[in-house]
Amino acid sequence: MADMVLKLDPEIIIGRDAINRAGALLSGKGSKILLATEQGLYENNQIERLTKILEESGLEIILFDEIPAQTTADTAENAASLARGARCNMVVGFGGLKTQYIARLASVLAVSSLDLFDLLDGGREESAFLPFAAIPTSGGDPFLFSDYLAAVDPRDRFVKLIKCPRGLSKAVILDSSLSGLLSGKFSSAAAFDGLCVAVEAFCSTKASFYSDALLEQAVAIYAEMIHSYTDNPSFDFSGAFVNAGFLMSLGASVSSAGIGTALAYSLNAKFPVAKSWCATVLLPYIMEKLVAARPHKMAKVAALMGESTEGVTTADAANMAVDAVRRCMGQLAVPARLKDFNLSLDRLVPSAEAARNMEFVAYSPWTVASEDSYDLLKQAF
Repeated sequence: MADMVLKLDPEIIIGRDAINRAGALLSGKGSKILLATEQGLYENNQIERLTKILEESGLEIILFDEIPAQTTADTAENAASLARGARCNMVVGFGGLKTQYIARLASVLAVSSLDLFDLLDGGREESAFLPFAAIPTSGGDPFLFSDYLAAVDPRDRFVKLIKCPRGLSKAVILDSSLSGLLSGKFSSAAAFDGLCVAVEAFCSTKASFYSDALLEQAVAIYAEMIHSYTDNPSFDFSGAFVNAGFLMSLGASVSSAGIGTALAYSLNAKFPVAKSWCATVLLPYIMEKLVAARPHKMAKVAALMGESTEGVTTADAANMAVDAVRRCMGQLAVPARLKDFNLSLDRLVPSAEAARNMEFVAYSPWTVASEDSYDLLKQAF
């Protein structure tokens, strides 16, 4: 078993309307905050709500809301410049995955001796940063509790892993009332996306008894969500999504995601297709590879997904997990092919190579060569 290293730095609050406690949580960590957010959160007055909560705790808020949907890492330079000019002493990321990485990167760039391209090219700033707090509005971030973030290089739109200083994240607020993922195909794609990370991390060579305990629960909750889309519409999807996302993120931080997650990030960086859709399409093909590499663990995944595995051979039980995912995808009528997103197969080779080069892919339970990465995209195309 791999050595296990635990580092639980951030103070974490989980619950419905947990955002109401943001002022009390952050007031001791900074006085002037750069709030990095996205335009969509002006709907339902979410930005105004958070700003008021923080200001009522005596915090001064500098707002940065210029994070477009297809943003690249250079947006973080603009946020960092604003934070420096306003003499902010903390950065808060309020929004989805891309907003979180922009805010987190800005907290490093604001006081770093390295510039953006130094960081993208592998330079590491080990100590200088502004404290960072995350208030995500979507779950499923495998780097939420990690010392890495996945950023899109503006020079070529390839996704890169950036090593962050230890102790960067000081607080995480996971509030189910902020999630807009209540029903429908977008919600189910997010569940398949989270399931992809959880299954890959569960089968990783870096897995431990601790990560297994977290990830088994994450798989079970994601499976319950997926089944409930058709069987139980009154199910608390928002609460389950936050709980599963927390367990997956924490489990992935001590284990590791794999090539499926890397490919989903890489495709999303290069093309205007949501990461969750890419991961959904790739999931059954990734699981087929994991059946061969980790049959006992995939048999456990099948049982966690509600399949009747008693008296079934390990190999057959492992394959039942793949069948269960394909069956659920068919019932929910989610896209099953990358070509459904108007992608061109001959343009996917660079994305496959970029995904293969992401550091965490080395912990996949089989050796992932460059041709393997592209073969997965071809199968899913």
